[in-house]
Amino acid sequence: MVDRIVEKTGPAVQLDSGAQTKGEKTRERIMDIAYDSIVQKGFAATSIEELVEAAGITKSGFFYHFKDKNDLARQLFERFLNEDEGILDTLEARARELSDDPLQSFLIFLNLYAQMMDDMEALHPGCMVATVTYQERMFDRDVCQMNVDYLSRMRERFARWLGEVMASHPPRIEVDAHDLSDLMNVIVEGAIIQSKALKDERLMGKQTRLYRNYIKLIFGG
Repeated sequence: MVDRIVEKTGPAVQLDSGAQTKGEKTRERIMDIAYDSIVQKGFAATSIEELVEAAGITKSGFFYHFKDKNDLARQLFERFLNEDEGILDTLEARARELSDDPLQSFLIFLNLYAQMMDDMEALHPGCMVATVTYQERMFDRDVCQMNVDYLSRMRERFARWLGEVMASHPPRIEVDAHDLSDLMNVIVEGAIIQSKALKDERLMGKQTRLYRNYIKLIFGG
């Protein structure tokens, strides 16, 4: 589930490496390589040996940064989720600054999100949320719980906002704020998969705009 709101470059948000130490840069590089490998071919098929070779380090160098492969997965997933939520925080803050009306601000948010998808220079290689969900037996309990907690936070984030919308703009049909929130997450995650399969980098933005139009039809925006 990542544009100079924040620039997304595949794994997550591109971090400012200017203040990073050499060790921190190495750690980030390992996680970048691991991210690409895990979303492309899975966690089980990603070996420490290939990560070490791709990063140009020794095995002892890997274990300096990570206790084991599961520790790598936990840190990688935590980074992914933090950065993903950071992007949403930035987009929501900008949208609410532009309008005090909850419906209009939500529509602005969806437009900003669609534009971010349009501005991606390459296809998103995949989503860690979907990867962990599909391969949950490969990950430890902590990572699986992180995934559940994240999806629950996303559900509540948008349900609260949509609840504000419903309070000020009575819907034209009977709807539930949590169901509408779930629909957004379903569209985003599904669009990532579809865009990758069809090699259509515009698909995510187009699907987000369709959801935006659906919200307008329901609430008369």
